[in-house]
Amino acid sequence: MELISILKKWTLPIAIATGGIVYLLFAFIPLLAPVSDIFEPVFNFLLPICMFLMLYVTFCKVDFRKLIPVKWHFWIGVFQVLFVFIVVGIILFFKLQGDGLILMESVLACIICPCASAAAIVTQKLGGSIEDMTTYTFLSNFICAALIPTCFPLIEPNVNVDFMESFLIILNRVCMVLVAPMLVAYFTKHWRILRPLYNWIISVRNLGFYFWAFTLTIVTGTTVKNIVHADTTALFLVFIALLGLLLCLIQFAVGRFIGRFFGSTIESGQALGQKNTTFAIWIAFTYLNPLSSVGPGCYILWQNIINSIEMWYYEKHSKKE
Repeated sequence: MELISILKKWTLPIAIATGGIVYLLFAFIPLLAPVSDIFEPVFNFLLPICMFLMLYVTFCKVDFRKLIPVKWHFWIGVFQVLFVFIVVGIILFFKLQGDGLILMESVLACIICPCASAAAIVTQKLGGSIEDMTTYTFLSNFICAALIPTCFPLIEPNVNVDFMESFLIILNRVCMVLVAPMLVAYFTKHWRILRPLYNWIISVRNLGFYFWAFTLTIVTGTTVKNIVHADTTALFLVFIALLGLLLCLIQFAVGRFIGRFFGSTIESGQALGQKNTTFAIWIAFTYLNPLSSVGPGCYILWQNIINSIEMWYYEKHSKKE
């Protein structure tokens, strides 16, 4: 029982460590190479299924009548746009090229991407409003879809992006990940035939959280793979990783600071700090220098370490109360 308690308490760090260690074992032990060839397509198949189930279970607990914009949504959106314009301005003003441009593009990818789908799960674990968080997740996708075709042609002249076409592609790619599980969750909640399933999902505590932990294990393995095989020096990778850590701390801190004015510290911090890094990696590969994808890869590790600390702190102090 004590082992189970430890596993529950440190689920996220264990998921991150497991994903990284398992990949390194398969990558550097020749005897395991044939096994890795078998498991790689299996994990690629399981990842979208786990993400769907994670969001489906989470949305089953949402009160759909409360999915409305609130004041802090506006200010978090404003600061996201402001951060994007600052980074683009630095790139243009200093006419950055080479490694300097790659560093700033890695930062830009982590800022411009939308709020993570799993942010609602963490917010719920921290005692915040899952409805407010879900609403902003949708809003942030629209912000992202508008910013990318506006900003990227300025810093990458070779990128020929039609605004409306790009806007619709991004919305389709990201929003459908949210819309499909939300619609299924809505029908599960309101369709009488599926009521027993809905009651079971509600009765199982932290079900969505454990789906997320398994998803995080797979994503971490992929992230470590991208970092290990990055075509650059170890020193440059360290620079990108440290810059990602600094950015992660800034975004969480600014988000929580904004939230203090609206009584939504938890929600605002997660909204600005916890990012859809999988989408950020796709952005980097599609529109920017592919090497800049290492930035979001490192960011996913930093943000989930912060999430782990936040949940540990919340549980520690909630027990005292």
